[in-house]
Amino acid sequence: MESSAKHRKRRWTACLIILAALLAVFFAANICIGSVNISLTELRDILFEGSGDRTTRSIILELRLPRALAAFILGGALALSGYLLQTFFHNPLAGPFVLGISSGAKLTVAVSMVILMSRSLVMNSAEMIIAAFIGSLVSMFFVMLASRRIKRMSMLVICGVMIGYICNAATEFIVTFADDSDIVNLHNWSQGSFSGTTMENAAVMAAVTAAASIAAFLLSKPISAYLLGESYAESMGVNIKLFRAALVLISSLLSACVTAFAGPVSFVGIAVPQIIRFMFRTSKPLVMIPACFLGGSIFCLFCDLLARTMFAPAEMSISTVTAVFGAPIVIAVMLRRPSEK
Repeated sequence: MESSAKHRKRRWTACLIILAALLAVFFAANICIGSVNISLTELRDILFEGSGDRTTRSIILELRLPRALAAFILGGALALSGYLLQTFFHNPLAGPFVLGISSGAKLTVAVSMVILMSRSLVMNSAEMIIAAFIGSLVSMFFVMLASRRIKRMSMLVICGVMIGYICNAATEFIVTFADDSDIVNLHNWSQGSFSGTTMENAAVMAAVTAAASIAAFLLSKPISAYLLGESYAESMGVNIKLFRAALVLISSLLSACVTAFAGPVSFVGIAVPQIIRFMFRTSKPLVMIPACFLGGSIFCLFCDLLARTMFAPAEMSISTVTAVFGAPIVIAVMLRRPSEK
């Protein structure tokens, strides 16, 4: 028994080291690879010694580094949000994009942007997150209402998809008929992209995501008990109502932060937790929470690199690439699940 526990810990440590190494590789690749290729030596000189060519410094510090940070932070936030939603609903197919939570956040941000742009005002980071958070909570409220009446998890997912379609249709209506010269930027944001991120944006998203991630990590023990059933969790002293409310708020805040800065990003919240479970062979929150964050960061850095370089100078939306790699994983999960009665 002791040998088995040691073997699991060694496996988890090895997997975390692999994830950390992949994160470093893809983060550096996102900064170095592009229309202008930058060597690792130049990257080191600019980041750590403050030297280097002025044009190269501008490319790294103003364009690629903020974008790579956004993919790192928001990718981790999205994967962690998906893990928390899967825990909440006891459903591996739950995720902020599939359940319509990202679409709800997208709708409220779009409405807020159009209202402010009509008055020649620009939304700041805090206002975008608040607007997205409200939309996430409203969508989550409708999904939770549906979950009380629908017992089959597959039907709950379909209900979430329908909520997402309604929100997307409303958003497209607003984008199409809004009268503003900056509406092109709103349309680009609504397709999902990490481009246009500034270091100030990265600082805000890092602060919000760090706070939510720490809160999720502090809930590791209640999550462990909840995974064994609500009755067991209550017997262990977990306040189920308060715990479920905390999961809703944390997952909604993480999803809102992603949508506010990058627009809707598909399939990351579903696919990454499945990859991490398969890789680590465990559901322990103390392992899954940091591993999901790292996995989500790697996944989004990889997909954003492809979105930016595959058909350069044209650029694909991030959701297009994440769907290509994420959708097959979702299909595999659905095929492996036992049929519901």
